[in-house]
Amino acid sequence: MKTLLLPALLLAGLRAAASTPPADTLATGPARPAPRAAGTSSERPWYRPTHLAVQTGGGLGMVAAGAGYEFAKGRLETDVLIGYVPKHYAGSTLSLASLKFLYSPFRLPVGEKFQVVPLTLGAYFSYTHGTLNDELKGQYASDYYWFSTDTRYGPLLGSRFTFLAPPVAATGQPRKVSVYYELGTNDLYLASWFNNQKGGLAFSQLLTLALGLKADF
Repeated sequence: MKTLLLPALLLAGLRAAASTPPADTLATGPARPAPRAAGTSSERPWYRPTHLAVQTGGGLGMVAAGAGYEFAKGRLETDVLIGYVPKHYAGSTLSLASLKFLYSPFRLPVGEKFQVVPLTLGAYFSYTHGTLNDELKGQYASDYYWFSTDTRYGPLLGSRFTFLAPPVAATGQPRKVSVYYELGTNDLYLASWFNNQKGGLAFSQLLTLALGLKADF
């Protein structure tokens, strides 16, 4: 009996040892990824703007500020700006709401931390509240002005210089800070130039200049 019991115990022990993985295998096996902490998602909500912008000039206000979105890997942008002109400079206090669409076909790297965007093309639309006689109903006939006194639109052309800042530590979102200029004109300036080419407006009088700053956040 003892002769049969001993082999049976040895066989059971060998089977148990074979079915139990080694201790070092348990310790060094592939680890499951740790759950992402709340509030650290790298995905930006669709409604959140990608950058803030502030500029002066360009026919959009002595000072204009707002936010914007980027599309197509940064080649397309749209900005929404609110501008302001003091009464001292315009005869009445002006507030402007503007929408810009911009296209930057390519970028040129300058070292590891800088970029040059040599060409930006675009267009804008703006609405001005507070123009003189705006609130005096009936003072002029509806066809007194052949042009709109509060709505402007036109083309834009510019360039920018960009600093590539370190990404946001919590989310890994890339960041950049850009300074830019834009040359523009509008429908009223162009119509006045085409109708007064003989001794009228010089081409340089058609242009507006904007200087601005954009920063990702």
